Amino acid sequence: MNDTRTPTEVAAALIWDNDRFMICQRPVTKSCALLWEFVGGKAEKGETLEQTLIRECREELGITVAVGDVFCEVTHEYPDITVHLTLFHATIAEGTPQLLEHADLKWITPSEIPQYDFCPADRDILAKILRECG
Repeated sequence: MNDTRTPTEVAAALIWDNDRFMICQRPVTKSCALLWEFVGGKAEKGETLEQTLIRECREELGITVAVGDVFCEVTHEYPDITVHLTLFHATIAEGTPQLLEHADLKWITPSEIPQYDFCPADRDILAKILRECG
């Protein structure tokens, strides 16, 4: 890896509802516009990744999540940023998801993954979900 940038720490949630998991569509105003992703975001200074995830879910969906174990971690280099993404198992502890930032939200089964265009950083994660949960 020739990239000397320090990766930006990102926390995201794998939230299941029976055999379906939540995906969110990025807003048209942000990078990777209208691509699908897991809810989450960048860690702020002094935050743990668990705290980041709780804050981001509150800001983006108006829900409180209970953060569980790490499902997986990936590092991805975009042209302008390198991200180290930690995907946590999470459950909705309080609230109903609302579209406060995203363009759309869906609950999909692993077999439906190929029907959606995801952010590049999520592709290895999706392959793992297909292998382990599909």
